[in-house]
Amino acid sequence: MELSNRQEQIIEIVKENGPITGESIAEKLSLTRATLRPDLAILTMAGFLDARPRVGYFYTGKTGSELLTEKLKKFKVHEYQSIPIVVEEDVSVYDAIITMFLEDVGTLFVVKEGSLLVGVLSRKDLLRASIGNQDLNSIPVHIIMTRMPNISVCRKDDLLLDAAQQLIEKQIDGLPIVKDVEEGLEVTGRITKTNITKALVELARDEHL
Repeated sequence: MELSNRQEQIIEIVKENGPITGESIAEKLSLTRATLRPDLAILTMAGFLDARPRVGYFYTGKTGSELLTEKLKKFKVHEYQSIPIVVEEDVSVYDAIITMFLEDVGTLFVVKEGSLLVGVLSRKDLLRASIGNQDLNSIPVHIIMTRMPNISVCRKDDLLLDAAQQLIEKQIDGLPIVKDVEEGLEVTGRITKTNITKALVELARDEHL
């Protein structure tokens, strides 16, 4: 988070004199309390300062990078999820390739009975099936898909960092977001490298500070 000169001054004053009241900070800067109020609110919300009633402001001792890391560690999967792109288990490999191309995704989730997860299709799976003289219209995706229990999944309340760790460790493009139902795992969303990149960009732009 990029601070203004006045906000930097406020932090230095609080470092040296904290705990200190807003009125005292304003007096040191030759400003009114009302003028200073927005800066104090920003610094408190961002985590640089903390405030206690009838005590005043004090410095938290945290750097900007530490505050960014703390914010990132609180992000949940559901805050950045996308709509899942699914295909039925009996659809042909040819149709799956068309779906992947039209939807511009790297992973398709294979479902049965509407939304129950039974498999995952990656670009590699579809490319591997395309090699040779096979009739792709005659091969159903359930023949080539990755099946449970070899599918990595996440839940909507999982930490975004944990999902990112799975993507890195498994070397995959996306994870299905599922919820447990009596019949199995119902697909409710997806989290991808793009979603995680979006979170990092927003964080860098202070949209969460």
